[in-house]
Amino acid sequence: MKPRVLTVAGSDSGGGAGIQADLKTMLALGTHGMSVVTAVTAQNSLGVQGAWELPVDAVRAQYRSVVDDIGVQAVKTGMLASAELVEAVADLIAGTDAPAVVDPVGVSKHGDALLAASALDSVRTRLLPAATVATPNLDEVAQLTGVHVASRDDLRRAAGAVLEFGPRWALIKGGHLSGDAVDLLTDGTEEHWLSAPRLDNRHTHGTGCTLASAIAAHLARGESVPAAVTAAKAYVTGAIAAGFSLGGGIGPVDHAWELRRGTAGR
Repeated sequence: MKPRVLTVAGSDSGGGAGIQADLKTMLALGTHGMSVVTAVTAQNSLGVQGAWELPVDAVRAQYRSVVDDIGVQAVKTGMLASAELVEAVADLIAGTDAPAVVDPVGVSKHGDALLAASALDSVRTRLLPAATVATPNLDEVAQLTGVHVASRDDLRRAAGAVLEFGPRWALIKGGHLSGDAVDLLTDGTEEHWLSAPRLDNRHTHGTGCTLASAIAAHLARGESVPAAVTAAKAYVTGAIAAGFSLGGGIGPVDHAWELRRGTAGR
């Protein structure tokens, strides 16, 4: 049976991020993707024009429906919108015997808010402690911890601040810094520095969702956290390189780039 991965996130009607990016990534990496929709957005290459969160009962029912019958080998969370949804999802993943990748989505690629300010404390105290791996970008690190990363040297301090909230591992994504795209993965003892060349491609919509989903897919295949993150970094780097224009704004990364080369799942 294929490894099964569950994404708990918002829908992106433009297909570049959110649930849609998650499922494409999971398929590309040889796993069976399943979904719990937490919110619906009206979204395209120019930004988010509207967002509507689902009731907590609907989110909980979707999750239980999948997990209780089909089962999961990994869970990934994305847009959770409100404190109520954050707390409900945190309880669900804490009670599931599978690794959880938490992408603490705060804003979209275009700067649109996707998480209520009132939900930040719930992310810190309920969601991050349930995470196997937390994958904040630098803006989300600042939101959650108050640590502002200006250089590679600050990544270690940022990781320490995130780990204080309880995830087993923190992956601090340094993609917004200048120079090569350098990320730090650490559990407070081990450190893994992951570097990739910065690519001259503005079409990067869905990068964070794609990376977190790729980590979850590799974890579902039984890989260790460092191995899963390293493989996911390589996958998303290729997807960014192959990103393409869509609409009038920022296009998506190309989730199928490995499939066209015949190397997916290796």
